[in-house]
Amino acid sequence: MVGRQGSAFGRRALIGGGLGVAGVAVVGSGVAHASGGSGRRRGLGFLAAAMDGYPEHGSVRLAQSYSDQAGLFSTAFTYDNALAVLAQLAGGTAGGRARAVVLGDALLYAQEHDPVYDDGRLRQAYNVGPYTFFDGSLQPDGFVRADGTANVGTQFGFTGTAVGDMAWAGIALSALARRTGARRFLEGAVRIGTWIERIGRTDEPLGGYKFGVNGADEKLPFTSTEHNTDLVCLFGRLALLTGDRVWRERRARAEAFVKKMWEPAGGFFYTGTNDGVTVNKSPIPEDTQTWTHLALDSRSYSRSLDWAAAELAVLDHADRRNSTVPAGQTYEGVTFSSASLVANEDAPIAEFQPKPDRNGVWFEGTAHLALALRDRDGRRDEASARRLVASIERAQDLLGAGQTVGGRALPDRSGVVSASSPLDTGFGFGYYPYRHVGATAWYLLAATRTNPLRA
Repeated sequence: MVGRQGSAFGRRALIGGGLGVAGVAVVGSGVAHASGGSGRRRGLGFLAAAMDGYPEHGSVRLAQSYSDQAGLFSTAFTYDNALAVLAQLAGGTAGGRARAVVLGDALLYAQEHDPVYDDGRLRQAYNVGPYTFFDGSLQPDGFVRADGTANVGTQFGFTGTAVGDMAWAGIALSALARRTGARRFLEGAVRIGTWIERIGRTDEPLGGYKFGVNGADEKLPFTSTEHNTDLVCLFGRLALLTGDRVWRERRARAEAFVKKMWEPAGGFFYTGTNDGVTVNKSPIPEDTQTWTHLALDSRSYSRSLDWAAAELAVLDHADRRNSTVPAGQTYEGVTFSSASLVANEDAPIAEFQPKPDRNGVWFEGTAHLALALRDRDGRRDEASARRLVASIERAQDLLGAGQTVGGRALPDRSGVVSASSPLDTGFGFGYYPYRHVGATAWYLLAATRTNPLRA
């Protein structure tokens, strides 16, 4: 999975099973909340605050992914910043475009000023401001270190390069190339695609593109449905923007892998393969159901949205075990994966982390589903999407109060927390109620009906 909190490298009720999208019931919190344009403005305000948290460290900058309270200090995940670019462009304002350009140029800076490599790669994450680590060691720099290199996130081990992270960065740069006409953005996206082709392409029986490399530059054996879905978009865009037919062949290779992961009997996509031969059938994540629809644009596979809406549905409130939702508030949506629903609620998600709530709402994934339903536009899809967006907007209003970025208070009621309560993804990491660039960006994409995965 890409760019996920708590991962050293690999990394993501009332709505009951079998109810499907049409069976979603309206759930209220008992508290009025703002929606629509005001919610989007506050979401963009959070993205701006996350981007501007360290003004004394220069104008070349990325956005800090999570509020300080998450304990990841000034970590800026490549994936989250790619989404921030796309969300800013989706706003359709001159100011949003200007911020997107700054973030895009920062991704190019990281690509061109890596402390070790000069091959077009980006790392999983970077530091964007100074902090004192848990062991007392000082990380003194901003995004650009004193020697001019990009400040790779070494203290948490975010030094590897995942194909999914790279693909999203390429998607963001290609969007900037389209919007601005600036050649540098297309050149950066092409370098990303070229790196993925060189490192990721595999001739194993299931085909597709492998996961990427770890921090020691060793190739990883996994092949991810999510990553190859991202490549369907990236390679398709590169084919359109460059006119080079080789990208069409590469897109077809990624798409063929994704379709091999389809389970027709259940109407969902599996997560991928660990060895290139055998399909990994558990856990089943949410994003492989929604992103596939957004990228493939195929009615043949759109049942995956109904599977996600029914089989990953959760409802979180204070009476749930290990819930951190305040009394009187209720949130609906989906969780991260099938494993999240059966997580061990008696054990911490990871060392030094809290115990999980099986009913914790993953707001990023809830936004994925809302956007995909709007894109499919079937009977009752829009009504269901509106309820999901309303739940996210309620979370923006009421969860994560008092949180900070770079020690500075965030604007009130701005930014969406990654989860309503601690949840276990089933992939070795968790999500928690901290304001998050990725979750906020996906909310903005869903609210503006912007499909970032359509070539």
